[in-house]
Amino acid sequence: GGSARCVRCGTALYRPKRDSINRTLALALAGLILYIIANTNPFLGFKIGSQVRETILATGIYQLYQQDMKMIATIVLFTVVLVPAIYLFSMLYILVPLQMNLVPRHLARVFRLLGFLKPWGMMEIFMLGILVSAVKLGKMATIIPGAALFAFMALIFVQAAMTVTLDSHLIWEQLNRQQ
Repeated sequence: GGSARCVRCGTALYRPKRDSINRTLALALAGLILYIIANTNPFLGFKIGSQVRETILATGIYQLYQQDMKMIATIVLFTVVLVPAIYLFSMLYILVPLQMNLVPRHLARVFRLLGFLKPWGMMEIFMLGILVSAVKLGKMATIIPGAALFAFMALIFVQAAMTVTLDSHLIWEQLNRQQ
């Protein structure tokens, strides 16, 4: 329960996070719900005249693939759909057993995978691209934000909060219990 401070300047180097597992688990469950909403509901709608066309997240990836931009479609699929899903499920795989005072098998491997995947999740960059596109398309059509857009934005903040609330030292301490 103690904290570590620099001997020279007194800066806090480490301070345990209060109720880390429960908070991060709650955020991971909320993130999973938001992820499902973001991937199954309309993302954006475009209204040109009397015609309305709604898109889901997978539609954009599919359109990139259809327009012979296979590499970009693959990168978007990986960074916006697959990495966040693997990240959320890995967090749940780690946190649910720890919350029940159990240590999951392969804890070290899965936790290292989380560290490896963190830089590859680029949902916020994708959201910036969507916002820039919406501004440009706003001159040609009426943009109708869908439930998935709001869920996607919330998911970005939930994943950031998960990163902040997770006490990685606590996770590695649980590894000693496993051995």
